[in-house]
Amino acid sequence: MNAVLQKTWPMSEHIILLHGIWMRGITLHPLARRLRGAGYEVETLDYASVSGGIEPAVARLRERMRAIGADAVHLVGHSLGALVALEAARDVRELPPGRIVCLGPPLRGSAAARGLASVPGGRWLMGHSADALLDGIGAWTGPRSVGVIAGSLPFGLGAAIGALTSPHDGTVSVEETRLPGIADHRTIATSHSGLLFSSEVADLTVGFLRAGRFAPERG
Repeated sequence: MNAVLQKTWPMSEHIILLHGIWMRGITLHPLARRLRGAGYEVETLDYASVSGGIEPAVARLRERMRAIGADAVHLVGHSLGALVALEAARDVRELPPGRIVCLGPPLRGSAAARGLASVPGGRWLMGHSADALLDGIGAWTGPRSVGVIAGSLPFGLGAAIGALTSPHDGTVSVEETRLPGIADHRTIATSHSGLLFSSEVADLTVGFLRAGRFAPERG
Protein backbone atom coordinates (compact mmCIF):
# COMPACT_ATOMS: atom_id res chain seq x y z
CA MET A 1 0.00 0.00 0.00
CA ASN A 2 1.26 3.47 -0.81
CA ALA A 3 2.70 5.23 2.22
CA VAL A 4 0.48 8.26 1.75
CA LEU A 5 -2.58 6.06 2.26
CA GLN A 6 -1.14 4.87 5.58
CA LYS A 7 -1.06 8.30 7.24
CA THR A 8 -2.65 8.41 10.66
CA TRP A 9 -3.37 12.16 10.69
CA PRO A 10 -6.30 13.60 8.72
CA MET A 11 -5.79 13.31 4.98
CA SER A 12 -7.18 15.34 2.13
CA GLU A 13 -8.83 12.84 -0.20
CA HIS A 14 -10.36 13.77 -3.52
CA ILE A 15 -12.53 11.72 -5.89
CA ILE A 16 -12.87 12.30 -9.62
CA LEU A 17 -15.95 10.72 -11.22
CA LEU A 18 -16.01 9.79 -14.92
CA HIS A 19 -19.15 9.12 -16.96
CA GLY A 20 -19.76 6.58 -19.72
CA ILE A 21 -20.30 6.99 -23.45
CA TRP A 22 -23.10 9.35 -24.59
CA MET A 23 -23.36 10.67 -21.03
CA ARG A 24 -22.41 13.86 -19.19
CA GLY A 25 -21.21 14.58 -15.70
CA ILE A 26 -24.72 15.45 -14.49
CA THR A 27 -25.58 11.73 -14.54
CA LEU A 28 -23.05 11.23 -11.72
CA HIS A 29 -24.58 13.77 -9.32
CA PRO A 30 -26.53 11.24 -7.19
CA LEU A 31 -23.36 9.20 -6.64
CA ALA A 32 -21.31 12.36 -6.03
CA ARG A 33 -23.76 13.48 -3.34
CA ARG A 34 -23.44 10.18 -1.48
CA LEU A 35 -19.65 10.22 -1.67
CA ARG A 36 -19.53 13.79 -0.34
CA GLY A 37 -21.69 12.59 2.52
CA ALA A 38 -18.90 10.14 3.37
CA GLY A 39 -16.45 13.02 3.75
CA TYR A 40 -14.75 13.16 0.36
CA GLU A 41 -14.14 16.13 -1.91
CA VAL A 42 -15.78 15.08 -5.18
CA GLU A 43 -15.82 16.43 -8.72
CA THR A 44 -16.99 15.12 -12.07
CA LEU A 45 -14.90 15.26 -15.22
CA ASP A 46 -16.78 15.76 -18.46
CA TYR A 47 -15.11 14.54 -21.63
CA ALA A 48 -16.11 14.13 -25.27
CA SER A 49 -16.77 10.40 -25.31
CA VAL A 50 -17.69 10.22 -29.03
CA SER A 51 -15.89 13.05 -30.80
CA GLY A 52 -12.78 12.83 -28.60
CA GLY A 53 -12.56 9.29 -27.27
CA ILE A 54 -10.16 7.76 -24.77
CA GLU A 55 -6.78 9.39 -25.42
CA PRO A 56 -7.74 13.07 -24.97
CA ALA A 57 -9.77 12.14 -21.88
CA VAL A 58 -6.79 10.28 -20.40
CA ALA A 59 -4.50 13.26 -20.95
CA ARG A 60 -7.01 15.65 -19.42
CA LEU A 61 -7.57 13.40 -16.41
CA ARG A 62 -3.86 13.11 -15.69
CA GLU A 63 -3.50 16.88 -15.88
CA ARG A 64 -6.37 17.37 -13.46
CA MET A 65 -5.03 14.77 -11.00
CA ARG A 66 -1.67 16.55 -10.86
CA ALA A 67 -3.32 19.94 -10.28
CA ILE A 68 -5.55 19.01 -7.33
CA GLY A 69 -2.88 18.93 -4.63
CA ALA A 70 -4.62 16.40 -2.36
CA ASP A 71 -2.89 13.65 -0.37
CA ALA A 72 -4.85 11.08 -2.40
CA VAL A 73 -6.86 11.31 -5.62
CA HIS A 74 -9.24 8.40 -6.19
CA LEU A 75 -10.98 7.63 -9.48
CA VAL A 76 -14.49 6.23 -9.92
CA GLY A 77 -15.54 5.48 -13.49
CA HIS A 78 -18.82 4.24 -14.91
CA SER A 79 -18.67 2.02 -18.02
CA LEU A 80 -16.36 3.72 -20.56
CA GLY A 81 -15.29 6.13 -17.81
CA ALA A 82 -13.67 3.21 -16.01
CA LEU A 83 -11.48 2.53 -19.04
CA VAL A 84 -10.43 6.19 -19.04
CA ALA A 85 -9.54 5.94 -15.34
CA LEU A 86 -7.49 2.77 -15.75
CA GLU A 87 -5.57 3.98 -18.77
CA ALA A 88 -4.82 7.29 -17.06
CA ALA A 89 -3.29 5.51 -14.05
CA ARG A 90 -1.55 2.67 -15.87
CA ASP A 91 2.24 2.74 -15.35
CA VAL A 92 2.27 6.46 -14.47
CA ARG A 93 4.16 6.91 -11.20
CA GLU A 94 4.21 10.69 -10.81
CA LEU A 95 0.47 10.96 -10.14
CA PRO A 96 -0.87 11.37 -6.59
CA PRO A 97 -1.75 8.03 -4.93
CA GLY A 98 -5.25 6.68 -4.66
CA ARG A 99 -7.54 3.82 -5.63
CA ILE A 100 -9.92 3.13 -8.52
CA VAL A 101 -13.47 1.80 -8.51
CA CYS A 102 -15.00 0.70 -11.82
CA LEU A 103 -18.80 0.52 -12.20
CA GLY A 104 -20.12 -1.78 -14.93
CA PRO A 105 -16.90 -1.55 -16.96
CA PRO A 106 -16.50 -3.43 -20.28
CA LEU A 107 -12.91 -4.31 -19.37
CA ARG A 108 -12.74 -7.26 -21.74
CA GLY A 109 -14.63 -5.57 -24.57
CA SER A 110 -18.36 -5.22 -25.06
CA ALA A 111 -20.69 -7.62 -26.86
CA ALA A 112 -23.23 -4.81 -27.02
CA ALA A 113 -20.65 -2.61 -28.78
CA ARG A 114 -19.87 -5.40 -31.23
CA GLY A 115 -23.58 -5.78 -31.94
CA LEU A 116 -23.92 -2.04 -32.52
CA ALA A 117 -20.85 -1.99 -34.78
CA SER A 118 -22.44 -4.66 -36.97
CA VAL A 119 -25.34 -2.43 -38.03
CA PRO A 120 -25.08 0.48 -40.49
CA GLY A 121 -23.89 3.62 -38.70
CA GLY A 122 -23.28 1.77 -35.44
CA ARG A 123 -19.56 2.32 -35.30
CA TRP A 124 -20.10 5.99 -36.16
CA LEU A 125 -22.35 6.32 -33.08
CA MET A 126 -19.47 5.18 -30.88
CA GLY A 127 -17.02 7.54 -32.57
CA HIS A 128 -13.45 7.56 -31.29
CA SER A 129 -14.40 5.32 -28.35
CA ALA A 130 -15.33 2.41 -30.62
CA ASP A 131 -12.00 0.57 -30.46
CA ALA A 132 -11.83 0.74 -26.66
CA LEU A 133 -15.37 -0.58 -26.32
CA LEU A 134 -14.85 -3.34 -28.86
CA ASP A 135 -11.46 -4.53 -27.63
CA GLY A 136 -11.39 -3.69 -23.92
CA ILE A 137 -8.05 -3.32 -22.15
CA GLY A 138 -5.18 -5.55 -21.07
CA ALA A 139 -4.61 -7.09 -17.65
CA TRP A 140 -4.19 -4.54 -14.89
CA THR A 141 -0.56 -4.05 -13.86
CA GLY A 142 -0.76 -0.47 -12.62
CA PRO A 143 0.26 0.69 -9.14
CA ARG A 144 -3.28 1.37 -7.87
CA SER A 145 -5.70 -1.08 -6.27
CA VAL A 146 -8.75 -1.54 -8.49
CA GLY A 147 -12.22 -2.66 -7.40
CA VAL A 148 -15.01 -3.56 -9.82
CA ILE A 149 -18.76 -3.48 -9.19
CA ALA A 150 -20.92 -5.24 -11.79
CA GLY A 151 -24.70 -5.28 -12.16
CA SER A 152 -26.85 -8.36 -12.74
CA LEU A 153 -30.31 -6.84 -13.39
CA PRO A 154 -30.83 -7.38 -17.15
CA PHE A 155 -32.63 -4.16 -18.09
CA GLY A 156 -31.09 -2.12 -20.90
CA LEU A 157 -30.89 -1.58 -24.65
CA GLY A 158 -27.55 -3.34 -24.87
CA ALA A 159 -29.24 -6.71 -24.55
CA ALA A 160 -31.28 -5.95 -27.67
CA ILE A 161 -28.28 -5.27 -29.89
CA GLY A 162 -25.66 -7.67 -28.57
CA ALA A 163 -25.53 -11.30 -27.45
CA LEU A 164 -24.83 -10.66 -23.78
CA THR A 165 -23.78 -13.59 -21.61
CA SER A 166 -25.83 -13.94 -18.45
CA PRO A 167 -25.66 -12.56 -15.88
CA HIS A 168 -25.55 -9.01 -17.21
CA ASP A 169 -26.83 -5.53 -16.39
CA GLY A 170 -28.61 -4.93 -19.70
CA THR A 171 -25.49 -3.42 -21.27
CA VAL A 172 -22.39 -5.19 -19.93
CA SER A 173 -22.10 -8.82 -18.88
CA VAL A 174 -20.53 -9.66 -15.53
CA GLU A 175 -17.89 -11.71 -17.35
CA GLU A 176 -16.87 -8.63 -19.34
CA THR A 177 -16.12 -6.80 -16.07
CA ARG A 178 -13.54 -9.32 -14.86
CA LEU A 179 -9.87 -8.65 -15.52
CA PRO A 180 -6.61 -10.16 -14.23
CA GLY A 181 -4.90 -7.88 -11.75
CA ILE A 182 -7.93 -6.26 -10.09
CA ALA A 183 -7.99 -6.40 -6.30
CA ASP A 184 -11.68 -7.18 -5.71
CA HIS A 185 -14.96 -7.76 -7.57
CA ARG A 186 -18.58 -7.54 -6.47
CA THR A 187 -21.84 -8.22 -8.33
CA ILE A 188 -25.08 -6.63 -7.16
CA ALA A 189 -28.67 -6.73 -8.40
CA THR A 190 -28.92 -3.50 -10.39
CA SER A 191 -28.94 -2.40 -14.02
CA HIS A 192 -26.17 -0.59 -15.88
CA SER A 193 -27.60 2.88 -15.31
CA GLY A 194 -28.86 1.83 -11.88
CA LEU A 195 -25.27 1.54 -10.68
CA LEU A 196 -25.18 5.34 -10.55
CA PHE A 197 -28.22 5.64 -8.28
CA SER A 198 -27.64 2.76 -5.89
CA SER A 199 -26.87 3.48 -2.24
CA GLU A 200 -25.30 0.01 -2.06
CA VAL A 201 -22.88 0.93 -4.84
CA ALA A 202 -21.96 4.15 -3.01
CA ASP A 203 -21.35 2.25 0.24
CA LEU A 204 -19.24 -0.38 -1.50
CA THR A 205 -17.25 2.34 -3.26
CA VAL A 206 -16.50 4.13 0.01
CA GLY A 207 -15.45 0.86 1.63
CA PHE A 208 -13.05 0.06 -1.19
CA LEU A 209 -11.53 3.53 -1.25
CA ARG A 210 -10.85 3.26 2.48
CA ALA A 211 -9.60 -0.32 2.70
CA GLY A 212 -8.67 -1.52 -0.78
CA ARG A 213 -11.28 -4.30 -0.52
CA PHE A 214 -15.04 -4.42 -0.59
CA ALA A 215 -16.77 -5.07 2.71
CA PRO A 216 -17.61 -8.74 3.29
CA GLU A 217 -21.02 -9.75 1.96
CA ARG A 218 -23.64 -10.18 4.62
CA GLY A 219 -24.80 -13.74 5.05
